[in-house]
Amino acid sequence: MKSKTLIVFICFVCSINFVSAQLPKLSPKEIKKGWTLIFDGKSIDGWKKADGQSFPSKGWKIENGVISVDPSNGRGGDIVTEQEYSDFELSLEFRIAEGANSGIKYFVLKNSSLGCEFQILDDEKHPDAKLGKDGNRLQGGLYDLIAPVKDKKNMPSGQWNQARIVSKGKHVEHWLNGKKVVEYERNSDQFNKLVSESKYKNEKGFAEVEKAPILLQDHGDVVSFRSIKIRKL
Repeated sequence: MKSKTLIVFICFVCSINFVSAQLPKLSPKEIKKGWTLIFDGKSIDGWKKADGQSFPSKGWKIENGVISVDPSNGRGGDIVTEQEYSDFELSLEFRIAEGANSGIKYFVLKNSSLGCEFQILDDEKHPDAKLGKDGNRLQGGLYDLIAPVKDKKNMPSGQWNQARIVSKGKHVEHWLNGKKVVEYERNSDQFNKLVSESKYKNEKGFAEVEKAPILLQDHGDVVSFRSIKIRKL
């Protein structure tokens, strides 16, 4: 009996250590540079629905340091951070199921899901990749506005990608797996022309807010996020 009890205890301790190992952590260097975690890997603290209501009771799940869209029990809707950001650098990892569609949005209008979007997409399997103009709905691009560079690298579905969004003043950059794939000046003449020719042309105030939450999109497909951190610039 004693040996069985010991084995159970060891398994219990190992399971605790495994879960702890999956939770996101910041290195001393990251902390010194001003990085903060905006997802602790185990709770919904700091997040709510994009429409301003409490975090959805269905449609999302948290497991082993990962937050995922889980459409198996119904749609939960987009979620946003409770805190708002202006000049920032956002870093996270995302993983999509085959044929999935999602996105990371910023400069989102209050209590809405309307904002600039870092597109997340299975370029090979999702039909949205062939819509839009000149590839402006491909993964890593500024959705429906600016296509990512052609030599970008997507990890296969089921594997983790790394996304970074850098916003300083009006200047914005999208980075995918260590490569800059989009760069633009918000509200410039060129940018405004793109907006006027896009699906956002009749959306008053689009991309004009100065401070807003970060949004993770529920597009009805399985997508996971982890190591979500941000620093103010």
